[in-house]
Amino acid sequence: MTEREKMLAGELYDCGDPELMRRWHEAKDLTRDYNRLASGDLAGRERILSQLLGSRGAHCWITAPFFVDYGDNIHLGDHCEINMNCTFLDCNRIEIGDHALIAPNVQIYTAFHPTKAEDRFAAAADGGFAFCKTLTAPVVIGRHVWIGGGAIILPGVTIGDNVVIGAGSVVTHSLPSNTVAYGNPCRVVRSNI
Repeated sequence: MTEREKMLAGELYDCGDPELMRRWHEAKDLTRDYNRLASGDLAGRERILSQLLGSRGAHCWITAPFFVDYGDNIHLGDHCEINMNCTFLDCNRIEIGDHALIAPNVQIYTAFHPTKAEDRFAAAADGGFAFCKTLTAPVVIGRHVWIGGGAIILPGVTIGDNVVIGAGSVVTHSLPSNTVAYGNPCRVVRSNI
């Protein structure tokens, strides 16, 4: 099993693996180029997003700056809008449904680390930098979801359809469809139907 396959399977994997590092650097270069484009350079944006993202539907809009780990694990539905300064740590799949609205400074994480300090690090075989041991879990966001500014979505979370998440929320658990939720930790506060 390759390190990428381990990563996507949610098993401990080596972040310093050459294949993963190649794509990580490629994604950093693509996001740098995307973030430096003139605001009106729509053709340039389309070109870069086609190389960066795993897939995207029609009429998606991502306002720069935008930050990712690999990019190719991000899958957007139709008519998604991602506002400025969002960070997607896509070490596993991030799936966002149609008509999603993601406000500024939203962070979506799929990576996490062992909680015991002694389990987080091991010596690098070559004596160089040793990356922290990492696990992953996918994040799935349904259709017609609005995520408020500064919200943080943690690994393994599934957000149902027609959900509104309040600004500044920390989403630690999955949320059912047709709800409004907010807080730290984020909790459902009412129905949205």
